[in-house]
Amino acid sequence: MTSPSDWIEHRRGDGELLGWMRPHGDGFVVIDLLGRECSGELDWFEAETLIEETGIGYLADPYELRLGGCEWVRVRITEVSVSQVRVKLEDWGDVNVPTVEHVLAFPPGDDLRRHEPHKPGM
Repeated sequence: MTSPSDWIEHRRGDGELLGWMRPHGDGFVVIDLLGRECSGELDWFEAETLIEETGIGYLADPYELRLGGCEWVRVRITEVSVSQVRVKLEDWGDVNVPTVEHVLAFPPGDDLRRHEPHKPGM
């Protein structure tokens, strides 16, 4: 799947794609680079501001991938496009560990989520 034709690209000054705005009612809904809605209905200025403030830094965060429908493993995003999302198993920067990659369709859906560290006592 590619981004729907009614999604409006939003790029920063250097041309880097930050996300999209999807027309909704009298306003727009912000879509991030993983194809996920990030807002309710906003006006154009609010939508642009949210995309700019969100940036692309979240792509560097640790994520979790559900394998086989049940097991969650920690991964890092290595590539995002409107045709696929590529992730690799977390290797903690160890160059001696073989890289294990998974290619997901765009948008990746519920099988990819941000890693939330477990808090002590919870």
